[in-house]
Amino acid sequence: VQLQASGGGLVQAGGSLRLSCAASGGTFSSYNMGWFRQAPAKERVFVASINWSWGSTSYADSVRGRFIISRDNARNTVYLQMNSLKDEDTAVYYCAAARTGRNTGVSGSYTYWGQGTLVTVSS
Repeated sequence: VQLQASGGGLVQAGGSLRLSCAASGGTFSSYNMGWFRQAPAKERVFVASINWSWGSTSYADSVRGRFIISRDNARNTVYLQMNSLKDEDTAVYYCAAARTGRNTGVSGSYTYWGQGTLVTVSS
């Protein structure tokens, strides 16, 4: 299984970015897909997750109402639409895949990880 994250970049505070995570090499109907982020000198933390089959979603309190996670089954791609970006959203963002039935808010639940994509929010 390979996960390829893309879409990071530099954006002004209040702006928007959309991250993509292209998945390949497996059947993902039995997976939850998640986004995590890691700011400099901080731990990797949960951002959002989505169940590939049902589309049910979960968000960290810090991004709820600003970020939207979605998936395109035909393209095997998961997206993270980030709106109203703040300085504190600056981080490396990682996508990951976890078998269903696991706690999607915990990084240890995820088996597969993509490389990170850097998001920098400037004020």
